[in-house]
Amino acid sequence: PGQVPGRSGLVQFRFLLGGHIFLLCGHRLVREEQRVFQRGDELFRRRIARRAQLAEARLAVGDQLNGLLARSAARRATPEERARFEELALEFERSARRNDDIAFMRVDRAFNDLCLVAARNEFTVSAMGLTQSLSRRFWYHHYKQTPDMPETAKLHADIARAIAAGDEDGAAAATDRLIDKIDAFTRATVSIDF
Repeated sequence: PGQVPGRSGLVQFRFLLGGHIFLLCGHRLVREEQRVFQRGDELFRRRIARRAQLAEARLAVGDQLNGLLARSAARRATPEERARFEELALEFERSARRNDDIAFMRVDRAFNDLCLVAARNEFTVSAMGLTQSLSRRFWYHHYKQTPDMPETAKLHADIARAIAAGDEDGAAAATDRLIDKIDAFTRATVSIDF
């Protein structure tokens, strides 16, 4: 108590608490929910700066990767995958009508997984892995701060439907609209945290 442990202390706490360490570009990020130490304003400011950096990196890299992923999935999806994308579009719309955030999260996970498979591009999949899980965690943690889940679900449905139709340009355009929405959400959320 009252002391800040060194790296070896953090490792010991990680094993004692079963905490999760995430690797991103060589930096270790300890899940905020399992954080053992609090260092007042310094920690708070560092956390906000880290969120801003993550948002900046995700937006810069994610814009291009998400568009590539949607185009690739629209081009390479099998007939069975296209049928599943159409089903997911309907599930997104259902979650939007009901304002059902739990259903949306389940459908979103299935959609993201199917996009990664249908794209058939191991390099895009690898690059997406760096930002997708952290972005998803950020959204799940903050989405109730702004009432936009139904709109977000509808934008996902547009992407799923374009991929199902094999419309590469439509999938990319729908992805751009979603990224614009996520960008606005992230900026509003980070400014709320100050």
